[in-house]
Amino acid sequence: MNKVFFLFCFQFGLFLHGFSQDTTSTQKDTLSKFDRFNQKAEALFKIIPVPLFAYSTEAGQIFGLAKFNLFRLSKKDSISNPTRLSEVFTMSTKGRINASVSTELSLKENKYVILSSVNYRKQPEYIFGIGNDISRDSLEEVEYSRFRFILTGMRLIRKNLYLGPAFDLSNYYDIKPDSNSFLIRDSVTGLKGGFNFGLGIAGAYDTRDSRYNASKGSYIINTFMWHPPFLGSTYSFFKWDLDARKFFTPWLKHVIAVQATTTYISGDAPFYDLAMLGGENKMRGYYLGALRDKVLVDAQVEYRLPVWNIFGVTGWLGTGRVANSYSGLSLDGFWLSYGLGLRIRVDSKNNTNMRFDFGFGPNNISGFYINFAEAF
Repeated sequence: MNKVFFLFCFQFGLFLHGFSQDTTSTQKDTLSKFDRFNQKAEALFKIIPVPLFAYSTEAGQIFGLAKFNLFRLSKKDSISNPTRLSEVFTMSTKGRINASVSTELSLKENKYVILSSVNYRKQPEYIFGIGNDISRDSLEEVEYSRFRFILTGMRLIRKNLYLGPAFDLSNYYDIKPDSNSFLIRDSVTGLKGGFNFGLGIAGAYDTRDSRYNASKGSYIINTFMWHPPFLGSTYSFFKWDLDARKFFTPWLKHVIAVQATTTYISGDAPFYDLAMLGGENKMRGYYLGALRDKVLVDAQVEYRLPVWNIFGVTGWLGTGRVANSYSGLSLDGFWLSYGLGLRIRVDSKNNTNMRFDFGFGPNNISGFYINFAEAF
């Protein structure tokens, strides 16, 4: 895997400046000044986007900005969870472009929840092959362009239980695999790209005390999505996603978080819409989509430890694999993910962190991630 190192100079520069002031004063005075500094930094953080820089041999130098905000849509509604709005835009010296806007809206005293995401991406994608029994030596690069829009709207139908429609629209084009790629040799579905219109239903059970940094409660979300040709989809397939989470606080403010997910796909799904292992939230350390197939199962447990003031650390252990069917799953084929993370609170009112995660796996698999809120 290519290692990418992000520099988040702005936040740390402010922190180091404030921390270096008046080191000869008493601990009480230092903490008081530190807290006052944090209040000013958080206020500035809500206005100014975070500068990002990255480098890899494939993409070259990557420059961008990221923004994350939590706020209430109505001052009269003090019951609804805060609404999330996040944006990311990056460009690279080798032609990579990635632009995303995502939201999570809470309305009418949490009676309605709307999840949405708009993304444009032009970049190479890396893939070992299709299936679980593959080798890192078979890594290939596939260039493509993509536009995608996802919308899920759910209404509270019973205490803690939500239900509503879901939509997934995407268009993949300008797909350019390696000249000797298995995608060409095997005439893999999706090689020519196409348009997909997904229509489905989503249901969620949510008892978490916080959507962005939970310390207790449960969260289960099910999504069933059909991509029928009569709606204009180039490929006809069905997709089911299940995500289950549980949070415990065994002592003090220490948190143990557990997550298990699965994805099932049937029909003529293109290779870019198969179930994918890896990414910045699950199986951290693995490139998202390096392993993919019609069935995915994975699980992880994470320990979240507060250290001092706005700082905390985490450690996690995860495992997962893909297969062509559930009957094809075997215990000896699971991949391992583990790692450590640093947490810095950037929104005290909503108890939200910025996270820096270092994920690893066997055979020199590694990844570094910067994001807002917890991985799950």
